[in-house]
Amino acid sequence: MKENPSVVLKNSGFRAVVEEDRFVPGAFQLVVDGTPQSHVNLDKPDELFFEYIQRMGHVIDLIGMPGQPLTAVHLGAGALTLPRYIAATRPGSRQQVVEIESDLVELVRRELPLPKQAQIRIRHGDAREVVGKLPPGLRGSVDLLVIDIFSGARTPAHVTSLEFYSSAVSLLKPDGVVLVNVADGPPLAFARGQAATLGMAVEHVVAMAEAQVLKGRRFGNVVLVGSNATLPMDWLPRLLAGGPHPAKAVAGAELKAFTAGAPIVTDATAVPSPPPARSIFQVKSNS
Repeated sequence: MKENPSVVLKNSGFRAVVEEDRFVPGAFQLVVDGTPQSHVNLDKPDELFFEYIQRMGHVIDLIGMPGQPLTAVHLGAGALTLPRYIAATRPGSRQQVVEIESDLVELVRRELPLPKQAQIRIRHGDAREVVGKLPPGLRGSVDLLVIDIFSGARTPAHVTSLEFYSSAVSLLKPDGVVLVNVADGPPLAFARGQAATLGMAVEHVVAMAEAQVLKGRRFGNVVLVGSNATLPMDWLPRLLAGGPHPAKAVAGAELKAFTAGAPIVTDATAVPSPPPARSIFQVKSNS
Protein backbone atom coordinates (compact mmCIF):
# COMPACT_ATOMS: atom_id res chain seq x y z
CA MET A 1 0.00 0.00 0.00
CA LYS A 2 1.28 3.43 -0.94
CA GLU A 3 2.32 5.48 2.07
CA ASN A 4 0.50 8.77 2.61
CA PRO A 5 2.65 11.92 2.46
CA SER A 6 3.51 13.04 5.97
CA VAL A 7 5.92 15.07 8.09
CA VAL A 8 6.76 15.30 11.78
CA LEU A 9 6.25 18.96 12.62
CA LYS A 10 9.34 20.54 14.16
CA ASN A 11 7.47 22.98 16.39
CA SER A 12 4.92 20.64 18.00
CA GLY A 13 6.38 17.21 17.29
CA PHE A 14 3.02 16.05 15.90
CA ARG A 15 2.78 14.04 12.68
CA ALA A 16 0.85 15.65 9.84
CA VAL A 17 -0.54 13.36 7.14
CA VAL A 18 -2.29 14.11 3.84
CA GLU A 19 -4.82 11.39 3.06
CA GLU A 20 -7.03 10.92 0.01
CA ASP A 21 -10.77 11.05 0.62
CA ARG A 22 -11.89 7.56 -0.37
CA PHE A 23 -15.39 8.76 -1.17
CA VAL A 24 -14.84 12.10 -2.94
CA PRO A 25 -12.60 12.08 -6.04
CA GLY A 26 -10.07 14.93 -5.97
CA ALA A 27 -10.52 15.54 -2.25
CA PHE A 28 -7.98 15.16 0.55
CA GLN A 29 -7.88 15.38 4.33
CA LEU A 30 -5.12 16.81 6.50
CA VAL A 31 -4.73 14.87 9.75
CA VAL A 32 -2.50 16.22 12.54
CA ASP A 33 -1.76 14.08 15.61
CA GLY A 34 -4.59 11.77 14.60
CA THR A 35 -7.14 14.60 14.41
CA PRO A 36 -8.70 15.67 11.07
CA GLN A 37 -7.88 19.37 10.72
CA SER A 38 -8.78 20.23 7.14
CA HIS A 39 -10.58 18.88 4.10
CA VAL A 40 -9.82 20.16 0.60
CA ASN A 41 -11.46 19.36 -2.71
CA LEU A 42 -8.85 20.36 -5.27
CA ASP A 43 -11.31 19.96 -8.14
CA LYS A 44 -14.04 21.99 -6.41
CA PRO A 45 -12.47 24.41 -3.89
CA ASP A 46 -15.83 26.14 -3.46
CA GLU A 47 -17.21 22.99 -1.80
CA LEU A 48 -16.68 22.90 1.97
CA PHE A 49 -16.86 19.65 3.95
CA PHE A 50 -16.51 20.16 7.72
CA GLU A 51 -19.63 21.60 9.37
CA TYR A 52 -17.92 24.52 11.10
CA ILE A 53 -16.09 25.45 7.90
CA GLN A 54 -19.42 25.46 6.05
CA ARG A 55 -20.79 27.88 8.63
CA MET A 56 -17.76 30.13 8.18
CA GLY A 57 -18.21 29.94 4.42
CA HIS A 58 -21.85 31.06 4.72
CA VAL A 59 -20.76 34.13 6.71
CA ILE A 60 -18.03 34.94 4.20
CA ASP A 61 -20.60 34.75 1.40
CA LEU A 62 -22.63 37.49 3.10
CA ILE A 63 -19.78 40.00 3.51
CA GLY A 64 -20.13 42.89 1.08
CA MET A 65 -21.43 42.20 -2.41
CA PRO A 66 -21.45 38.63 -3.79
CA GLY A 67 -18.20 37.87 -5.59
CA GLN A 68 -16.56 41.11 -4.42
CA PRO A 69 -12.82 40.67 -3.66
CA LEU A 70 -11.90 40.70 0.02
CA THR A 71 -8.84 41.58 2.03
CA ALA A 72 -8.50 38.63 4.40
CA VAL A 73 -6.09 37.52 7.10
CA HIS A 74 -6.13 33.91 8.30
CA LEU A 75 -4.46 32.99 11.60
CA GLY A 76 -3.80 29.27 11.26
CA ALA A 77 -3.27 27.59 7.90
CA GLY A 78 -4.35 23.97 8.03
CA ALA A 79 -4.69 22.87 4.42
CA LEU A 80 -5.66 26.42 3.39
CA THR A 81 -9.29 25.43 2.86
CA LEU A 82 -10.87 28.87 3.37
CA PRO A 83 -8.19 30.79 1.45
CA ARG A 84 -8.88 28.46 -1.49
CA TYR A 85 -12.62 28.97 -1.07
CA ILE A 86 -12.27 32.76 -1.09
CA ALA A 87 -9.95 32.66 -4.10
CA ALA A 88 -12.54 30.59 -5.96
CA THR A 89 -15.66 32.51 -4.95
CA ARG A 90 -14.17 36.02 -4.77
CA PRO A 91 -11.45 36.24 -7.45
CA GLY A 92 -8.93 39.01 -6.91
CA SER A 93 -9.06 38.77 -3.11
CA ARG A 94 -5.84 39.60 -1.28
CA GLN A 95 -5.13 37.11 1.47
CA GLN A 96 -2.45 36.59 4.07
CA VAL A 97 -2.07 33.40 6.11
CA VAL A 98 -0.06 33.10 9.32
CA GLU A 99 1.18 29.66 10.38
CA ILE A 100 3.81 28.66 12.93
CA GLU A 101 4.40 25.18 11.48
CA SER A 102 6.38 26.03 8.34
CA ASP A 103 6.92 22.36 7.49
CA LEU A 104 3.13 21.87 7.57
CA VAL A 105 2.77 24.61 4.96
CA GLU A 106 5.49 22.99 2.84
CA LEU A 107 3.67 19.63 2.99
CA VAL A 108 0.33 21.18 2.04
CA ARG A 109 1.71 23.31 -0.79
CA ARG A 110 3.60 20.34 -2.23
CA GLU A 111 0.80 17.79 -2.01
CA LEU A 112 -2.20 20.12 -2.39
CA PRO A 113 -0.99 22.96 -4.64
CA LEU A 114 -2.68 26.33 -4.49
CA PRO A 115 -4.35 27.74 -7.62
CA LYS A 116 -1.77 29.75 -9.54
CA GLN A 117 -4.01 32.81 -9.78
CA ALA A 118 -4.71 32.94 -6.04
CA GLN A 119 -3.20 35.95 -4.25
CA ILE A 120 -2.33 34.14 -1.02
CA ARG A 121 0.77 35.14 0.94
CA ILE A 122 2.04 32.84 3.68
CA ARG A 123 3.75 34.35 6.72
CA HIS A 124 5.60 31.98 9.05
CA GLY A 125 5.58 32.43 12.80
CA ASP A 126 3.45 32.54 15.92
CA ALA A 127 0.08 34.15 15.11
CA ARG A 128 0.14 36.57 18.03
CA GLU A 129 3.68 37.73 17.32
CA VAL A 130 3.12 38.08 13.57
CA VAL A 131 -0.11 40.07 14.04
CA GLY A 132 1.88 42.64 15.99
CA LYS A 133 4.42 42.92 13.16
CA LEU A 134 2.09 43.10 10.15
CA PRO A 135 2.54 46.14 7.89
CA PRO A 136 0.91 49.27 9.38
CA GLY A 137 -1.04 49.76 6.16
CA LEU A 138 -2.87 46.50 6.76
CA ARG A 139 -4.20 47.61 10.14
CA GLY A 140 -7.74 48.86 9.79
CA SER A 141 -8.05 47.60 6.20
CA VAL A 142 -9.09 43.96 6.61
CA ASP A 143 -12.59 42.80 5.59
CA LEU A 144 -12.25 39.34 7.12
CA LEU A 145 -10.13 37.94 9.93
CA VAL A 146 -10.26 34.17 10.48
CA ILE A 147 -8.87 32.79 13.76
CA ASP A 148 -8.59 29.01 13.52
CA ILE A 149 -5.49 28.17 15.54
CA PHE A 150 -4.83 24.64 16.74
CA SER A 151 -1.83 22.70 17.91
CA GLY A 152 -3.07 19.17 17.36
CA ALA A 153 -6.62 19.17 18.73
CA ARG A 154 -6.21 22.14 21.11
CA THR A 155 -6.03 25.92 20.81
CA PRO A 156 -2.95 27.31 22.63
CA ALA A 157 -3.69 29.50 25.64
CA HIS A 158 -1.90 32.64 24.43
CA VAL A 159 -4.33 33.07 21.50
CA THR A 160 -7.47 32.93 23.67
CA SER A 161 -7.05 36.11 25.74
CA LEU A 162 -8.52 39.60 25.55
CA GLU A 163 -5.05 40.98 24.92
CA PHE A 164 -4.71 38.74 21.87
CA TYR A 165 -8.19 39.45 20.51
CA SER A 166 -7.77 43.22 20.97
CA SER A 167 -4.56 43.17 18.95
CA ALA A 168 -5.97 40.90 16.24
CA VAL A 169 -9.25 42.76 15.63
CA SER A 170 -7.38 46.04 15.22
CA LEU A 171 -6.68 44.74 11.71
CA LEU A 172 -10.37 45.02 10.79
CA LYS A 173 -12.12 47.74 8.85
CA PRO A 174 -14.91 49.47 10.83
CA ASP A 175 -17.35 46.97 9.29
CA GLY A 176 -14.89 44.07 9.09
CA VAL A 177 -15.83 40.63 10.40
CA VAL A 178 -13.85 38.23 12.59
CA LEU A 179 -14.58 34.49 12.61
CA VAL A 180 -13.26 32.34 15.46
CA ASN A 181 -13.34 28.54 15.56
CA VAL A 182 -13.77 27.31 19.13
CA ALA A 183 -13.77 23.60 20.03
CA ASP A 184 -15.40 22.64 23.31
CA GLY A 185 -17.72 20.19 25.01
CA PRO A 186 -20.05 20.09 28.02
CA PRO A 187 -20.41 22.33 29.98
CA LEU A 188 -19.02 24.76 27.33
CA ALA A 189 -17.05 26.75 29.89
CA PHE A 190 -14.25 27.42 27.38
CA ALA A 191 -16.62 28.45 24.55
CA ARG A 192 -18.66 30.71 26.81
CA GLY A 193 -15.46 32.35 28.05
CA GLN A 194 -14.27 32.89 24.48
CA ALA A 195 -17.59 34.44 23.45
CA ALA A 196 -17.50 36.76 26.45
CA THR A 197 -13.88 37.70 25.80
CA LEU A 198 -14.41 38.39 22.09
CA GLY A 199 -17.41 40.50 23.13
CA MET A 200 -15.00 42.77 25.03
CA ALA A 201 -12.88 43.25 21.91
CA VAL A 202 -15.70 43.94 19.41
CA GLU A 203 -19.16 45.44 19.75
CA HIS A 204 -21.26 42.58 18.40
CA VAL A 205 -20.93 38.78 18.63
CA VAL A 206 -23.00 35.85 17.36
CA ALA A 207 -22.30 32.19 18.20
CA MET A 208 -23.26 29.42 15.77
CA ALA A 209 -23.04 25.65 16.06
CA GLU A 210 -24.89 22.40 15.69
CA ALA A 211 -27.85 22.60 18.05
CA GLN A 212 -26.70 19.83 20.40
CA VAL A 213 -23.28 21.46 20.75
CA LEU A 214 -24.70 24.84 21.77
CA LYS A 215 -27.01 23.09 24.22
CA GLY A 216 -23.92 21.62 25.88
CA ARG A 217 -24.79 18.01 25.08
CA ARG A 218 -21.74 16.99 23.06
CA PHE A 219 -18.27 18.09 21.98
CA GLY A 220 -18.02 20.11 18.79
CA ASN A 221 -17.11 23.39 17.11
CA VAL A 222 -18.68 26.75 17.91
CA VAL A 223 -18.14 29.51 15.34
CA LEU A 224 -18.02 33.01 16.82
CA VAL A 225 -18.84 35.87 14.46
CA GLY A 226 -17.76 39.33 15.63
CA SER A 227 -17.74 42.89 14.31
CA ASN A 228 -17.66 46.49 15.49
CA ALA A 229 -20.47 47.15 13.03
CA THR A 230 -23.96 45.87 13.70
CA LEU A 231 -24.23 42.38 12.30
CA PRO A 232 -27.32 42.34 10.08
CA MET A 233 -29.70 40.06 11.89
CA ASP A 234 -31.31 39.16 8.56
CA TRP A 235 -28.13 37.12 8.11
CA LEU A 236 -29.21 34.62 10.72
CA PRO A 237 -32.15 32.97 8.94
CA ARG A 238 -30.04 32.60 5.81
CA LEU A 239 -27.06 31.28 7.75
CA LEU A 240 -29.17 28.72 9.55
CA ALA A 241 -31.12 27.78 6.43
CA GLY A 242 -27.82 27.21 4.63
CA GLY A 243 -27.06 24.32 6.97
CA PRO A 244 -25.60 22.03 7.99
CA HIS A 245 -28.62 21.03 10.05
CA PRO A 246 -29.76 21.15 12.76
CA ALA A 247 -28.18 24.57 13.35
CA LYS A 248 -28.56 27.11 16.13
CA ALA A 249 -27.34 30.68 16.58
CA VAL A 250 -27.36 32.87 19.68
CA ALA A 251 -27.17 36.65 19.64
CA GLY A 252 -28.34 39.62 21.69
CA ALA A 253 -30.11 38.70 24.93
CA GLU A 254 -29.69 34.99 24.23
CA LEU A 255 -25.92 35.45 23.87
CA LYS A 256 -25.83 37.38 27.15
CA ALA A 257 -27.55 34.43 28.79
CA PHE A 258 -25.08 32.06 27.11
CA THR A 259 -22.06 33.99 28.45
CA ALA A 260 -23.57 34.87 31.86
CA GLY A 261 -21.02 34.25 34.59
CA ALA A 262 -18.21 33.43 32.16
CA PRO A 263 -15.02 35.26 33.17
CA ILE A 264 -13.16 37.38 30.65
CA VAL A 265 -9.97 35.53 29.67
CA THR A 266 -6.72 37.46 30.15
CA ASP A 267 -3.09 36.54 29.60
CA ALA A 268 -2.90 35.79 33.32
CA THR A 269 -5.84 33.35 33.29
CA ALA A 270 -5.72 31.86 29.77
CA VAL A 271 -5.65 28.08 29.36
CA PRO A 272 -5.63 25.89 26.23
CA SER A 273 -8.92 24.64 24.86
CA PRO A 274 -10.02 21.32 26.39
CA PRO A 275 -8.90 18.18 24.56
CA PRO A 276 -11.63 16.13 22.94
CA ALA A 277 -11.92 12.47 23.77
CA ARG A 278 -9.64 10.70 21.30
CA SER A 279 -12.61 8.72 20.06
CA ILE A 280 -14.40 11.86 18.85
CA PHE A 281 -12.09 13.10 16.12
CA GLN A 282 -9.17 10.74 15.89
CA VAL A 283 -8.79 8.68 12.76
CA LYS A 284 -6.42 5.89 11.93
CA SER A 285 -3.79 6.88 9.42
CA ASN A 286 -3.33 4.62 6.43
CA SER A 287 0.36 5.50 6.26
